[in-house]
Amino acid sequence: MASPRLKYLSLGVLVFQTTSLVLTMRYSRTLQAEGPRYLASSAVVVAEVMKILTCVLLVFKEHSYSMRALNSVLRQEIIHKPVETLKLAIPSGIYTLQNNLLYVALSNLDAATYQVTYQLKILTTALFSVSMLGRRLGVYQWLSLLILMAGVALVQWPSDSASEKEAPSAGSQFVGLAAVLVACFSSGFAGVYFEKILKESKQSVWVRNIQLGMFGLVFGLFGMMAYDGERVRESGMFQGYNTITWTVVALQALGGLVIAAVIKYADNILKGFATSLSIILSTLISYFLLQDFDPTSVFFLGAVLVIAATFLYGYEGKPSPNPSRA
Repeated sequence: MASPRLKYLSLGVLVFQTTSLVLTMRYSRTLQAEGPRYLASSAVVVAEVMKILTCVLLVFKEHSYSMRALNSVLRQEIIHKPVETLKLAIPSGIYTLQNNLLYVALSNLDAATYQVTYQLKILTTALFSVSMLGRRLGVYQWLSLLILMAGVALVQWPSDSASEKEAPSAGSQFVGLAAVLVACFSSGFAGVYFEKILKESKQSVWVRNIQLGMFGLVFGLFGMMAYDGERVRESGMFQGYNTITWTVVALQALGGLVIAAVIKYADNILKGFATSLSIILSTLISYFLLQDFDPTSVFFLGAVLVIAATFLYGYEGKPSPNPSRA
């Protein structure tokens, strides 16, 4: 059992990572600055490089800082097992698409609406778990998925004040919503696919992340040159980079690895708390600091339903004290 201090440290890290990434990404995509804005496709590529380097260092640490052992592990697990490595191409390509979509979403949606809507990934992950892993969901979990869909629908429900205030941006709102929905499906499928691969092999999770990062780097470079090639040739791939941009890139690169490291100390209830606190913090900061969000009573009702669904999905019924059979 993990100590209470370690559990609450995990909670703090989860809340900080999820909230800070969303808010800094939103701020960086709406900040009015001189010169060109940084390329989202470039940020995805740099994040993959950071992720690979971090995972290599973690494997190096796992093998007592031995260069010979590191070289042997990387050769044996990556080069000498091409079929195992190629299995990671599918989730890696989907994760690369997802990472690009998150920039699109936060360029068009406020952080609070994005945070609540993105919880639909619970639904997609559950459905893919049932179909791909043969997992069975309980009554509470199916009920939570229905509540989740209702909550997200309410959050996206157009209000009179919003339609009067933001009529010109209705198209961008739709683009942001579409980006989040596709990201939810890609997150659900890639996450379950990656889980299936991890269960079928005994490789280190850091080695698996190196393999993911390698394919992600290739897909990311291809996407960057396909969509932003002309701008990269004109001004370079680091155009528009500043301190905030590098913060976003670091949070995106290291966030998933930090969560992977602490998740074993956080149970489902604690993860529910992290999600709930993240949604509340995103809403407050969007309203008071970023000033790009005007909450309505319908939004609050939807957010409460989403938070309740998150807790309900992680709830496990207590076994009967007098089981009918052994």
